[in-house]
Amino acid sequence: MARETPLLPVEDAREMALFFVVAALCFLASLAALTAKSTYGAAKSWTAEVEGELTVTLQDVDRRAAEDAKKLIEKVDGVRSAHLLSKDEIDKLLEPNFGNRGLPDSLPLPQLIAVTADPSIRDMGPTLQRKLTEAGYESAVDEHADWAGDVRRMLAIARIVALTAVALLGSTAVAVIAFATHAALLARKDIVDVLHLAGARDRFIASLFERRFWVLGLRAGAVGALLALGAAAATIFAVKAHGARTGLLPELSLDFADLLVLVMTPVIAGFAARLAARITVIRSLKSVM
Repeated sequence: MARETPLLPVEDAREMALFFVVAALCFLASLAALTAKSTYGAAKSWTAEVEGELTVTLQDVDRRAAEDAKKLIEKVDGVRSAHLLSKDEIDKLLEPNFGNRGLPDSLPLPQLIAVTADPSIRDMGPTLQRKLTEAGYESAVDEHADWAGDVRRMLAIARIVALTAVALLGSTAVAVIAFATHAALLARKDIVDVLHLAGARDRFIASLFERRFWVLGLRAGAVGALLALGAAAATIFAVKAHGARTGLLPELSLDFADLLVLVMTPVIAGFAARLAARITVIRSLKSVM
């Protein structure tokens, strides 16, 4: 029994370039989506670390007076712990800016007290400031949570930029597929004319191109997602291998949500390619009728 010959050629060398472009766009879109997703975790984890953390700076006091101030702070309702930093601990905090030698002993340094309080209690900073002022201390209280709002805004901007990049890359992929579909339709005009003479409707002809570009979108999306997975894994491996820390910058991880993004990439690419092909073919056929 003879095999059924497809109405459209199975392979087209011209579509290899389209496959490469769509795969590259899916790769970039996947990385942008992972970046947008990672900003949520980065903002949440960093904010959780600084909530309830305060630093008290005491000017012109010796170690004994600083110890008394620490005991006063520990008695304030809502304070969980207070720790008076030593000279070595201060030098370690300043090491990124001044090196591992630390500051000279002749340079006067303020006394620093690291305070951990209940995050649910509001106005802890002003409360500590008032208590210390009433006790005769010249102090400055820095609430770490004050920086959390700036971090959230910064990461929100990064998230918007990443999502915008996803939208632009997706739109570009759809536009490229629509252009390729129109070109393929013109290249096979003789086949389309024969199908019209045989009584085929526009929807049937569109379905032939739909299936073709649906498969192309799935394959290109899968390749792009695998490349994005490899890039993310390589980045995480390099960071862990060198012991580097990204600080406030979002980190690419490979949790369930990240894998879900990568799995959905070829599915979305396939549906987008199919829809773009269908709309392009139907509009093109109506315009020539």
